[in-house]
Amino acid sequence: MPLGTLDRTPPPFFKQGPSALSKLVVFSALALFLMVADVRFRVTEPLRAAVATALYPVQWLVLQPVQAVAAAGGYFTSLHEAQRSENEALQRLARQAGRNLQLEQLDLENQRLRELLAMRERIKTPGVGAQVLYDVADPYSRKVVIDRGLTHGVEPGSPVIDESGVMGQVTRVYPLVSEVTLLVDRDQAIPVLNVRTGARNVVYGQPGVAGDGLELRYTLANSDIVEGDLLTTSGVDGVYPPGLPVARVAEVTRRAESAFTRINCTPVARVQGTLHVLVLAPVGAALPPSPLPISANARAARSTPKGGSATGSTAP
Repeated sequence: MPLGTLDRTPPPFFKQGPSALSKLVVFSALALFLMVADVRFRVTEPLRAAVATALYPVQWLVLQPVQAVAAAGGYFTSLHEAQRSENEALQRLARQAGRNLQLEQLDLENQRLRELLAMRERIKTPGVGAQVLYDVADPYSRKVVIDRGLTHGVEPGSPVIDESGVMGQVTRVYPLVSEVTLLVDRDQAIPVLNVRTGARNVVYGQPGVAGDGLELRYTLANSDIVEGDLLTTSGVDGVYPPGLPVARVAEVTRRAESAFTRINCTPVARVQGTLHVLVLAPVGAALPPSPLPISANARAARSTPKGGSATGSTAP
């Protein structure tokens, strides 16, 4: 082939189009025009909505693994938070329950103290307040120990009352504490007065397995006494002030074969579970001393007339 017949033009692959600068200017102007048109005339809104609608399933499918991982993490986090919140709530509930119990106990103690103060105002006998420390560990007696003793002016035989009535009597005194025998002890006896009838009698302690109580002994079968009668201290023993509530008649049993009536009573005071009590001075301490007995010589001197002799004379 002769050389003159050869095509010396470059192939289309190496042909050069518009320059890069011209392309940048054209496309920049086009972009600026589209931005201005979109801002001013919203020309791309339908296109954008169509593209978003078409791509929504793809977006939802792609986001599912991410949402699943986030949901799993949120579930475990929420479970941990819920368990922690539950533990905190249980702890707060326990503390609140403890405070409620303390408030109820304090309210009950305040009420009983107010009643005890009211009882003290009604009684003219001097007394001292005391707190029950513990029960005596003796299954055959009913005794408690209080936190007042000789140094506080407590004397043996002093009556002990609570806000409701007679509780017992001090039977042993130490320098700092005292032992109180409750009125339901089998060795205790208290003279009482029936408020309704005015009859006097003596109640005795009657401890039992079913419950501690009192018994009104040596009452005739025809005595006027019924269930519900209030028995108070008569004051004839010189220990208890008169008028203190002691017990109520709970059961009256009249037997044909006996001349006496069996009478069971319930103590008015709380012989168990009492925390604060009032120790009174024995009534006998405030009474005037009894007159001294007259000797035989003094009686003889009173009976002998003036100028006479207390003894007869004999002739030598």
